[in-house]
Amino acid sequence: MRGERAHHHELGLVSVQIDNLAARASAAGAVRVVAVEAIPVALPLRHPVSFASGLIQTADNVLVRIHSDAGLVGCAEAQPRPYTYGETQESIIRAVREWFAPRLEGCDPLAPERARSRCAGLKGHLCASAAIEVALADLAGQVLRIPCAVMLGGATDSVLVASMVSFAEPAVMAHEAAEAHDRYGISTFKVKVGREPHLDVAAVAAIRDAVPDAAVYVDANRGWTLEQAREAGDQLIELGVLAIEEPLDLADKPGRRELAARWDVPLAGDESCLTLSDVARELAGPVSRVSIKVARTAFAQSKDILAHCRAVGADAVVGSQYEGALGAWASIAFAASSRTLCQLPVEAANFLDLAADLVEPPRIVDGRVRVPDAAGLGITVDPDALAGYRMDE
Repeated sequence: MRGERAHHHELGLVSVQIDNLAARASAAGAVRVVAVEAIPVALPLRHPVSFASGLIQTADNVLVRIHSDAGLVGCAEAQPRPYTYGETQESIIRAVREWFAPRLEGCDPLAPERARSRCAGLKGHLCASAAIEVALADLAGQVLRIPCAVMLGGATDSVLVASMVSFAEPAVMAHEAAEAHDRYGISTFKVKVGREPHLDVAAVAAIRDAVPDAAVYVDANRGWTLEQAREAGDQLIELGVLAIEEPLDLADKPGRRELAARWDVPLAGDESCLTLSDVARELAGPVSRVSIKVARTAFAQSKDILAHCRAVGADAVVGSQYEGALGAWASIAFAASSRTLCQLPVEAANFLDLAADLVEPPRIVDGRVRVPDAAGLGITVDPDALAGYRMDE
């Protein structure tokens, strides 16, 4: 009977939440989209960020803003990754201005499926599409006066944070990890590998020495040959890494299957798992852990991917593609929405690599970030920062 009462209590809470949302939506009245902006920005980095598939010297991102007739503005950040998705800053701007903007005019931000239906048909623009959906969700949260994290599920009010460590000499990588640990309490690190095995192993060993209690997993960004992956992966597993992400070129399907069978840690999918259909295919093959990135699958498809991972018993982690603070807030909101995702650290510390940003960054204390109580993503774009770093004026 106790379990039955608890079940009915949970159903009652859900009913109350739905009723509250309906009441808020009714009180909000008919809010409509009146304009969509795509603003190119160039945010300075403290140092270049390097990994096996690319190099970032400046964060040439795109700020997407969706304006409503209520004066509320939803925001999101798109990060071009031409070496992964084929999208550039220019292609994202063109897609937003020429495809999404005219189709979104007059849309109700509280009816995201209708907006997605209107905007359907554009292929190969994952980051542009994701930024549009996140900005609409930010706007919807403001209309409803609730945080996106609550609107999406509301599992927790804070999340653990993982930090990515990009290519450098092993001693430099170890120093970066130790500084993140000492200053912010971060104890989980995603280490970029995919170079010569001896260098990758030395880097992870140095980080292990610098932060002995750290949880470490690695990402090769498809940089190894099969022979290098065997050599490096075996030694990295001896060093206690928890997962190895994208060790090989995606075309080497036999090699990926061999490594998945060889290693007793998950072979994690990222570039191989761009969409829900990709995830379903890879989880039926070599992949047993998936990196979900809000920057490419926004909120709706990310929830579908998470549901599929749960259904087949695969791990999922909220990944990063070197977002600034605005992108980090979106990742944090999604991670905080799920009782599954919030059990693992979210990759939301890459904004620390930026020397300047457009919004107030997350505050990491004891390795955690609190989810904002403010509506939507809880952010406001700094007009002075935008004026200083936008590239179209």
